[in-house]
Amino acid sequence: MFEIKAGAQVGIVTGSASDKPLVEKVTAVLDEFGVVWEWNILSAHRTPNKVAKYTQEAEARGLKVLIGIAGLAAALPGCLAAHTLLPVIGVPGDSGPLSGVDALHSIVQMPPGIPVATVGIGNGKNAGYLAVHILSLFMPELRERLRAYRRSLGDIEE
Repeated sequence: MFEIKAGAQVGIVTGSASDKPLVEKVTAVLDEFGVVWEWNILSAHRTPNKVAKYTQEAEARGLKVLIGIAGLAAALPGCLAAHTLLPVIGVPGDSGPLSGVDALHSIVQMPPGIPVATVGIGNGKNAGYLAVHILSLFMPELRERLRAYRRSLGDIEE
């Protein structure tokens, strides 16, 4: 079964528990902005029916954005996108013999009509920030917090 969190706005899906370090990068950003999230381990290849069920039920449960973290074969973000109209953000894992370049290519090369927004290899933080940007379109209080954060990026001490 899935680990469902009441009130979650972002669903994070990984193919295995070994992706936890990338999940922690995403969730650190989401927590900073007060965004409720859930994490599920579902494999595009080993549990495809569970991936489909989770994704097809996501919108009805209140999720607004899905984040798929994948390395090596990297099919997971595309599988999520195939089953929903929710925005899907793909995070290529930085593992394997090609250090994530294979995952990056797999995730960004989606067929027309099934887009997956893709962040840099291993860049879970940007996946979190992109999810916050998407949510801020519908949540004025989050938009103001994001605006303040973006302003703070210019406050660099030299």
